[in-house]
Amino acid sequence: MHIYVNGRNLEITDAIKAYVKEKMGKVAAHYDQIQGIEVVLSVIKNPAASGKHVAEVTCKLASGTIRCEEAAESMYASIDLLADKLSRQVQKYKDKTLGSDKSSIRTDKVEEE
Repeated sequence: MHIYVNGRNLEITDAIKAYVKEKMGKVAAHYDQIQGIEVVLSVIKNPAASGKHVAEVTCKLASGTIRCEEAAESMYASIDLLADKLSRQVQKYKDKTLGSDKSSIRTDKVEEE
């Protein structure tokens, strides 16, 4: 599994890259079907905009794609929010896919007299 980090209007430092890889690595530990994660970090240069630091992620799975975006006042905060959101979405996707496989198995007991 690969984690790609790109920047728009921003120079990606080694510290930010390591922080993103650490956070996204924790998310990838939840589900083994993740093939790649692409993170795009950007800064909005409009002074009137709130949440100027934006982090976007595209998570490629074996049978689909998950995409989410977060904005905050600092880049580290937006990465934290993004990691939390992606973790929830991956867990939800995992529960859906594994739940559909187990739906055909009958788990209730039949009483015999």
